[in-house]
Amino acid sequence: MKNKSWIFGMAWLLTVQAYAAEVGNRPRTGPIAVASVEYREVEQTYSVEGLVEATRLSTVSAQIGGRVKEILFDVGSRVNKGQVILRIDEREAAQALAGSNAQVLQAQATMQNAKANYERSKQLFEQKFISQSALDKAQADYQVARAQAAASEAGASQASLAHSYSSVVAPYSGVVAARLVEVGEMVMPGKPMMVGFDPAEMRVVVSVPQYKLPDIGAHPKVMVEVPSLSRWVKAASSTVQPLADARTHSTQVRVYLPANEAGVYPGMFVRAHFVVGKANRLVIPGSAVLHRSEVLAVYVVDEKGGVKLRQVRLGEAGADGSIEVLAGLNPGERVALDPIKAGMKQ
Repeated sequence: MKNKSWIFGMAWLLTVQAYAAEVGNRPRTGPIAVASVEYREVEQTYSVEGLVEATRLSTVSAQIGGRVKEILFDVGSRVNKGQVILRIDEREAAQALAGSNAQVLQAQATMQNAKANYERSKQLFEQKFISQSALDKAQADYQVARAQAAASEAGASQASLAHSYSSVVAPYSGVVAARLVEVGEMVMPGKPMMVGFDPAEMRVVVSVPQYKLPDIGAHPKVMVEVPSLSRWVKAASSTVQPLADARTHSTQVRVYLPANEAGVYPGMFVRAHFVVGKANRLVIPGSAVLHRSEVLAVYVVDEKGGVKLRQVRLGEAGADGSIEVLAGLNPGERVALDPIKAGMKQ
């Protein structure tokens, strides 16, 4: 029995020593930064989810038939306007161009011969050596030859243009979003080959119920929340489309983002917050909120500097970083701005 008591006493002593060592090893914290829980006039918003899309999104298609000879850019590559993005085998187009140029030379020679014959016929007609019908025939032959020469030149220009289509160029500066062909693949006119977009001009497309349109107005003030980037972006402009969906009774609204907004690309999930009014709300800084699974809490700091964890119920977050308090806090109370530091002091 004595041995058991001795063992228990030693275990208790070791536990106390370990706890004392742990407390001694904890980092010492300085004063905790706090913020007051207060009522503030905040903007009331109507939020709706949407997707980012590029204002300029293009699919580049083949304009001539042939095999893909070279691909110079791939998905994610940045391309400048006018740069060659891929090449199609131009040998067939080059042969067609050479044939057209030869036809132009032949037609020009025929025209020159017909012109000389017409000039001689005019002189002979003035000297009464040929009839009017012979002169008319020489004139008609010259006009036909001239028309054939013009047609040949037009055909050569068309062949030259088709030959230029063997080098596919970027219509504007942007980023390659998709590559739809491989080297050696046969393409025909109209075959999609690459998809690109201009990252400098992005917009958000959302559907707003018709009954909310009078609240947001024709040119609403909008803040765009990008959850994946933990960022709020002030919209550059917005437009309400003059067309409603008969199925959903909603109207599409396009919200344009500032130029060259970093990190935003087509297809991203975002939330558009339309300002519909202002109201007084009890708010705290968003940095004071502690997230633990589905539980939201804050550290309340009393007058003596003591901290106590308290669960709260929160409303919508604002673009300025504040968040509405629905329950759990009273006006005038103070909360720690750094929950981790406050937890270490508890």
